[in-house]
Amino acid sequence: MERLDPVKLGKLHDELRERRAGEVTIVVHMGTCGIASGAEEVLRAVHDAATEMGGSGVVIKTSGCAGLCSREPMLTVEVAGEAPVKYVNLDPAKARRIYSEHVLERKPVSDYAVGAGCERIH
Repeated sequence: MERLDPVKLGKLHDELRERRAGEVTIVVHMGTCGIASGAEEVLRAVHDAATEMGGSGVVIKTSGCAGLCSREPMLTVEVAGEAPVKYVNLDPAKARRIYSEHVLERKPVSDYAVGAGCERIH
């Protein structure tokens, strides 16, 4: 099997991203600190918002700790072709607002964002 170097991995990443054009990925960070801070309720609110508000091409995932324990619960939204945005200090109402404004209307919610473009989800 051929070894992949960083350049090849970057090209593969870009190819996969192009195939997913138009999709949105939401990652709710579910490390121990996130769960203790209410990430399960945030995840439930995201699922409920998706059911109630719709939105084609939305993928909801979970991950472990994102490394900002004092800012939990957190989620990251990545719209294909755009920089990911990490949201912090969330509750179910904030998660629903993020779903409505960022996911459906493509308008990031700066009130809860801690950064954009600092990571790649997919």
